[in-house]
Amino acid sequence: MIDPLCSVLMGSGLEQTLRQTALQALECKDSLEKVRLVLAIDVSLPLGSQASFCSRVGRPDKPELVHPARVPTRKVSQPVGRGMLLHSLAHIEFNAINLALDLLVRFPFMPEQFYLDWLKVAKEEALHHSLLCDRLAAYELTYGDYPAHDGLWQMAEKTKESLLARLALVPRLLEARGLDVSPAIREKLAAAGDMESAKVLDIILRDEIGHVAIGNRWFNEVCNNELRDPIEAFEYCLREYTAPQPRSPFNFKARAQAGFSEEELAWLMQVELEQSAQ
Repeated sequence: MIDPLCSVLMGSGLEQTLRQTALQALECKDSLEKVRLVLAIDVSLPLGSQASFCSRVGRPDKPELVHPARVPTRKVSQPVGRGMLLHSLAHIEFNAINLALDLLVRFPFMPEQFYLDWLKVAKEEALHHSLLCDRLAAYELTYGDYPAHDGLWQMAEKTKESLLARLALVPRLLEARGLDVSPAIREKLAAAGDMESAKVLDIILRDEIGHVAIGNRWFNEVCNNELRDPIEAFEYCLREYTAPQPRSPFNFKARAQAGFSEEELAWLMQVELEQSAQ
């Protein structure tokens, strides 16, 4: 069913621009309708107003949002455990759609390529969510059947006033963590015999390398404009926003492909050594 808010916005007579259609998708509550709206955005639309839109992120009534410790898990070797894992991944990808759209509508006066890059990310995240919902259906589940946590979006709220912090702590910290853990998750699914879900993880890892690369590119652009050292700026954001520290082990190959510099990789190696010594 189409979210009534989406219907109101689509029929409101508002000028159809790239950022306006992104706002409509961001405010849509129904997850599958959000996917449809994102995939339908025409990249050739004019960019539109260089304003910071006041947005209300659209999320469905379910899943229930709980503390991370209350999110149910089981062994991936069991079908119920695989269903829970896939549900958690679908929730991450749903939030990732909103995060990309929020970058499109929240931060004005950036080059046009900034908005085109994040629209590309939003479209790929929408595809990921759709693929994972298909896999949930194979387990007779739908998105919303299990509780989920709100860590990703909480970071978006914390960084809504700072593009530097948003880029540092969402694509470069939280989403980059996905590069580290995806291969192990993929192998667990494959070992359990769910090759279709493993193939979806292959697609997600491939695309997420590109998404983190986009985050790195624009983070470095902001650092250059503000005459800031990227590593020092990243460490500042970790402290200022009380963000979780990067956690080893790191997927150095994927992170290098995603545009982390040699200096940043060396910094992460030092983090890994310190954590392994604890």
